[in-house]
Amino acid sequence: MIFKAVRDGKPYPDHGLSLREWARIPPRQVRLDQLVTTKRELALDKLLAEDSTFYGDLFPHVVEFDGALYLEDGLHRALRAALQQRTTMHVRVLLYEPASDDASVSA
Repeated sequence: MIFKAVRDGKPYPDHGLSLREWARIPPRQVRLDQLVTTKRELALDKLLAEDSTFYGDLFPHVVEFDGALYLEDGLHRALRAALQQRTTMHVRVLLYEPASDDASVSA
């Protein structure tokens, strides 16, 4: 199995991070089999596109929530890595910790 699990949607509330805030989180390496996807479907044309990251972040976005790593953005890049026989990839990981009355986030 490529990923730990496949979900349809995020189990955590919206964190509200902008692309600029994501860019402040240093990338780290994670194993593909530790990731839980938040999308069930992908577009084959995006998977095969050579410039798929031209307008976005070079690194996929992962949210660590409740002990699991959720692949929020970058499913196509993760699948492309798996097709290239890679078992790990560099991602930006946001640690999402819900507080008692409101959710707080930290990098």
